[in-house]
Amino acid sequence: MSVLAAPDSATACPPVFSPEGIAALARRIREPVHVVSGPSGRELGLATGPVPRARVLGTLPPLYPEWLGGRAFCEAHGVRFPYVVGEMANGIATTRMVSATARAEMLGFFGAGGLAYPEVERAVHTLADELRSTPNWGVNLIHSPAEPALELRVAELLLRCGVPRISASAFMELTPAVVLCSARGLRRGADGGIVRGARLFAKVSRPEVAERFLSPAPAALLDALVAQGRLTPGEAGLAALVPVAEDITVEADSGGHTDNRPLSVLLPRIALLRDTLCRRFGYRRPVRLGAAGGLGTPDAVASAFALGASYVVVGSVNQTAVEAGLSDEAKAMLCDADVADVAMAPAADMFELGVTLQVLSRGTLFARRAARLHTAYREHGSLEEIPPASRASIEREVLRAPFDEVWQRVRAFWERRDPSEITRAEADPKHRMALVFRWYLGSSSRWAITGETARRADYQIWCGPAMGAFNRWVAGSFLADPANRSVTQIALNLLEGAAVLTRAHQLRTYGVPLTSDAFAFAPCELA
Repeated sequence: MSVLAAPDSATACPPVFSPEGIAALARRIREPVHVVSGPSGRELGLATGPVPRARVLGTLPPLYPEWLGGRAFCEAHGVRFPYVVGEMANGIATTRMVSATARAEMLGFFGAGGLAYPEVERAVHTLADELRSTPNWGVNLIHSPAEPALELRVAELLLRCGVPRISASAFMELTPAVVLCSARGLRRGADGGIVRGARLFAKVSRPEVAERFLSPAPAALLDALVAQGRLTPGEAGLAALVPVAEDITVEADSGGHTDNRPLSVLLPRIALLRDTLCRRFGYRRPVRLGAAGGLGTPDAVASAFALGASYVVVGSVNQTAVEAGLSDEAKAMLCDADVADVAMAPAADMFELGVTLQVLSRGTLFARRAARLHTAYREHGSLEEIPPASRASIEREVLRAPFDEVWQRVRAFWERRDPSEITRAEADPKHRMALVFRWYLGSSSRWAITGETARRADYQIWCGPAMGAFNRWVAGSFLADPANRSVTQIALNLLEGAAVLTRAHQLRTYGVPLTSDAFAFAPCELA
């Protein structure tokens, strides 16, 4: 498969010095291009093919989208492109999306976060049956501080079913589950090097969290897993010699969980930390850094590679892809978004901790309503302590049901999932309040997925500014129509555009006069 049919490399053209001619040659990225001087020796232009040597000032070799990131990443994961489709939670990154990504020689992760165990199990078996012979697919393992047993159970499932790649996200500390995924299957290869079982990706947005994944697993966690029979002593011994993860995804201003930090600050900071720790621990293999968050246009993707990313992870914009597990109504809302149409709101999975996530604000009142619930939780010790007027307002405008009715729904849910939560709630009124309010936060994302029209104003749609940038970029092109937005067309256009922009920036660095047209790439149908 080729991204674009490469022009005939034998086709030469005379040197061009006009803005239009320079821009046209700059886009021919799959050919070598010469920087040439004009007759006066002062003006610069471009040429391909044979040119009188005296006039050639320099030559740029061909450039392919496949070459933008680190070659070691593609080799390690059996992919052609340094591109990852991120694990949008609640199954929004569907098995269909992961399969399409794998067939396109990229890497994709199923969005297991927020799903019940049986749903994750079905998805894992589906992918394992379809993609068993390929290494370029994986499943998300999300940190679940309120449900550590579920987190560990999912980890065991992924390892048991031979999931080749696991992406750990939202972790603030290392847990038994994530260390198990890192250490299970470690062995010595024929050359004496350490061979991994499943390859672990770690998504981080803070240097202190990155340091934990860049270091060997803590001895206490390894010893406990050995004592439980989950690891062998040999696996634990090798785990002390390698980093927890060899692929660290640096997540900047993304949809969902985010610290809103700019990639241009965060990635170099973690790269410096990576280099320091690799020297300290004497790792034999390099640790790769990827970039995520805010990547919705070729400019952003090119910038991530220019910062030194070995690969890019694209998430939010794929929610509008035809393979995404999101309702058509929610997709339409995303297609109307601009860069400022986002807000921070309480996260359902870390509600009690006050953790927030980034969501769409245009066309939905979720962020405002969720904030009201967290304010009530913070200011009161139980549902009964909430003043009658505030209680009536929340029941009428947010929950659309009395507290007691919502509690019965919550109780039925936890009876199936984890009865200990009910016991805890009955002993702790504030925890009972948190569960009632978390019902709204959890339901709001499901309403967006299923297209519950009556609750449209409550849709929780994870989204960062990149969605608006993507919408402006594709306006007027074939990708403006959601029916054309396959996950592979989005990926190929972002990569192709990033390569075109990279070539333009290279030429500008050498003094070639380029108009703004040379830095624009319009989406087109690629194969």
